[in-house]
Amino acid sequence: MSIVSLRTIDHRFEAMPNTSNLIDIFPAGIANGEYGLPPDRLIIMKSGSGCRLTDTAGREYLDFSMAWGSCLVGHAHPAVVRAVTDQAAQGSNFAYLNAHALAVAEEIQRIAPAAQRLRFCASGTEATMYCQRLARAVTGRRKILKFEGAYHGANEAGVTSLFPTGPATYPAPELTSAGTPAMRDYLLVAPYNDLNAMREIVSDNAADLAGIIIEPLQRCTPPKPGFLEGVRAAALEAGTLLIFDEVVTGFRLAYGGAQEYYGVVPDLVAYGKALGGGYPIGVFAGRADIMEWVSEHRIGGDDYVWMASTLGGNPISSAAANAALSVFREPGTYIRLHELGRYLRAGLAKVLQAHEIPAQVIGDGPLGQVVFSSEPVYDYRSTRKADTAMGRALMIGLFDRGVFLNPMGTKLYLSLAHDEADCDSLLDRVDDVLKEIVRSRPDAA
Repeated sequence: MSIVSLRTIDHRFEAMPNTSNLIDIFPAGIANGEYGLPPDRLIIMKSGSGCRLTDTAGREYLDFSMAWGSCLVGHAHPAVVRAVTDQAAQGSNFAYLNAHALAVAEEIQRIAPAAQRLRFCASGTEATMYCQRLARAVTGRRKILKFEGAYHGANEAGVTSLFPTGPATYPAPELTSAGTPAMRDYLLVAPYNDLNAMREIVSDNAADLAGIIIEPLQRCTPPKPGFLEGVRAAALEAGTLLIFDEVVTGFRLAYGGAQEYYGVVPDLVAYGKALGGGYPIGVFAGRADIMEWVSEHRIGGDDYVWMASTLGGNPISSAAANAALSVFREPGTYIRLHELGRYLRAGLAKVLQAHEIPAQVIGDGPLGQVVFSSEPVYDYRSTRKADTAMGRALMIGLFDRGVFLNPMGTKLYLSLAHDEADCDSLLDRVDDVLKEIVRSRPDAA
């Protein structure tokens, strides 16, 4: 860890004077949801460059959220800025195919074995929604199976059993969000990384099971050896469709995403986040025979699935995506991302060990998460055994020391703009926060 970087963290967050009215404008003072910052820590962001952000008070933050992972190339990457600037002068949206979108589509088709045909939408949420709709239509069945604790966008299935607090009642879901009562009838839930439980649920519900949707790397929890292969086999046996939610894993674990990284090919796949280089984008793709169900030539028939998107494949986002893809194709990109992820996770483990704090550091590729538990983490329920108050204290402490992240979780996103020095700077601040937490314990001497 870097000693000199400690000089940059000897401060505490001071409330910005012009944010007192934010709670009168936005629920909890948050414009786009979920950050859950205390009212006295609300800020307004002004600019970003690389892996750093600056707020309107001129304070700089080391960013380990990276727009929830969508800025894998870094903020304001020169190639993305040039592409977007050039296109902006020629029009921002035609709601129709353009050259940039075609190039993105051809590249995805080239690298993703599941993407025989594809369509654009505006977000990962929409992409996973369309995959589920297609699965129901093609199979003639109504239920979708998801894995407990997985997030599949803001659609109803995506936010159900997202962070359940009650006892496990597999396969019945727990409604994380109000306003989603239909999920009791349309959604099944299984524990991640439990092949036997998954197989039993699939077998018992095969006649009504349209699809299995899965984050191949669920949040930051890696799949056990053979788990994804087992899910693939169970889907084939039940005649149901396997959906990979690659909104996070796409272009992050490998250029070909989780399909390349784990060697398992789904029937349908959803993309978003990193593909857009920081701009909004969504893509869903799959086998040609499945994707033909969205063909407008089928309108009026029983074999048609409605799909359209005003902003899907718009030339601004598509130009940004082409630029991001060109960055991802640069030699050594994924070697670098994996090296950096291992460096950060090892550093976190070392700091936690130095303070004798029981915790697990999980993740893969450029992702990391600290789970304050002495027990191994392999699914949602094992993460629930963690000391969540400790996790919250760490996140708020880091925010107060100039690290931008989501204090409602402990997931850390690395990007191509980060380097080992940035990781060292974060580790110094983690060390500082943990010292404070240890000193504040009631049993501290």
